[in-house]
Amino acid sequence: MIDLTCPLSNSSAEPSPSGADLLHHAYTELRRVAASKLSHESAEHTLQPTALVHEAWMRLGADHQPTWQNRAHFFAAAAETMRRILIDRARARHAVRHGGGQVRVNVDDIELAGPVARDEQMVAVHEALARFSEEDPRKAELVQLRYFGGLTLLEAAAAMGIPEGTAKRWWTYAKAWLGAELSHG
Repeated sequence: MIDLTCPLSNSSAEPSPSGADLLHHAYTELRRVAASKLSHESAEHTLQPTALVHEAWMRLGADHQPTWQNRAHFFAAAAETMRRILIDRARARHAVRHGGGQVRVNVDDIELAGPVARDEQMVAVHEALARFSEEDPRKAELVQLRYFGGLTLLEAAAAMGIPEGTAKRWWTYAKAWLGAELSHG
């Protein structure tokens, strides 16, 4: 991972980095996270990792970045932004005006593709995660960093500033809670 502690420090002796400097330091890591998340998407998904990073960057404020407390704060905001972009796109693809989730079928192939299930699954996880965050926001943040942010368990633990053992316990609990919630829904 790229060390963003210097560009994201709140030291009054050092000026805040410009948006371009911050993007330069974070771009490779953000693109890796975006590529990881998008690798699990359906074949009909047209958003590329670079476009996802750029759209997230624009929503975060582009060259007019807020003051980030630290690396974890920045990457948590970036993961949340990417999550919202992917959820917005999944919902838009299944809106009635876009075909309402109907699958286009090539008459020659006569095989039904399954992208609808992926989008529906992502929306279901998003909604369950919103309910989970009301019960336990820290564990929900871990899930968000892993599922929507594409971080490994070790990377998410480091970003949140928690020990690896704690992250493993939280992840086990969160998976069980979300699994039960999704099986009821």
